[in-house]
Amino acid sequence: MATPEISRAASGNAALVVEGTGPLALVEDAGRFGARHLGVTQGGALDWIALGWANWLLGNAPDAAGIEIAMGGLTLKATGRMAVAIAGADLGATRDGETLPANGSFVLEPGQVLAFDQPRAGLRAYLALPGGIDAEPFMGSLSTVAREQLGGLDGRGSALRVGDRLTAASVAAETREMPCAMAMPQDEATLELVTGAQIAHFDGASLYAAFNQAWQVDSRADRMGVRLTGPALHCRLEGMISEGIPLGAVQVPPDGQPIILLNDRQTIGGYPRLGALSPIACARLGQCAPGTSIRLSPVSPHQARRAYLRQLALWR
Repeated sequence: MATPEISRAASGNAALVVEGTGPLALVEDAGRFGARHLGVTQGGALDWIALGWANWLLGNAPDAAGIEIAMGGLTLKATGRMAVAIAGADLGATRDGETLPANGSFVLEPGQVLAFDQPRAGLRAYLALPGGIDAEPFMGSLSTVAREQLGGLDGRGSALRVGDRLTAASVAAETREMPCAMAMPQDEATLELVTGAQIAHFDGASLYAAFNQAWQVDSRADRMGVRLTGPALHCRLEGMISEGIPLGAVQVPPDGQPIILLNDRQTIGGYPRLGALSPIACARLGQCAPGTSIRLSPVSPHQARRAYLRQLALWR
């Protein structure tokens, strides 16, 4: 990867004031870890890769807290000069009406308005501020989990509201140019799945269908999980003791329609699982709109880990 050009843009005491909110705009970082034994879920950016690139564009740590903007609609006004960056979905971002690239860093001058419209490609864009978002973490993270009323600006799991002020954790930033394009899922996406858990208890026809037929992303999708619709899968297990649920777990309830559990998932569950999506696939799923065609592709743990480490290496 070529070395990017770097320039400095001070943020001082500048803030971004929320003037309008869309369906959901949340403070998210890499997530909350080490607490699932207490029933506290992970949270964090659904598309952790897009958040990482937004942070990289400002020289932040990849897991610094930013704003996850789902479906657009967010409007922010700068109180002072501030460098910011966006990455992920194309939500038709504008600065005082001027079209901005879906992935890039730029400077907001005092009084300028940053606005996000509706999705053009992907579902979630990520906004980074210098050093991340300045707020008080809870259990080591700022990640917002509305269901558990944890994290966010107020520490109670609230989405951004009109009048909220976003301040940067640092007074200066290194603005960089995006070294590569970020492709968003369109009509079809392939999701890598590490097989395991109870996969041996599914019948042969179900396993063939799981990996050789397309699934559709159902409209019943949120930060907790995404339902897939397609051929019914059948498992021979009649009952299970609840067990820990990893990120990307592909559960199959009695109706045979898989549910892929994401960042705000419950910590334990008792449905049989085909396995779990790779970290890269989880990020990709976070950008898939309802109706998107999904294909599951089995990979080994080694392959999934190698792809994950390759992504991390891009931000060094």
